[in-house]
Amino acid sequence: MTNKQPQYDETFKKNIVALHQNEKNQTELSKEYGISVSAILRWIKLYSEVRVDDNTVMTAKQIKELQKGTHSLRRKTSY
Repeated sequence: MTNKQPQYDETFKKNIVALHQNEKNQTELSKEYGISVSAILRWIKLYSEVRVDDNTVMTAKQIKELQKGTHSLRRKTSY
């Protein structure tokens, strides 16, 4: 018996985060959409926006991708 979790696309996840940012709490969203609270919390952490120094707005996911790219470049150039 497999416990297959439903797959949600990135747009759906971002919409849930937007609803949360517009005053819906995780429990309400969980009940309304049938999503676990832990998944919603993970999406909030991943897709919430952060304003950086030059007023650029980025998500945690974008920041992680930049960090990975930077780390990869450093490894390639540190010979």
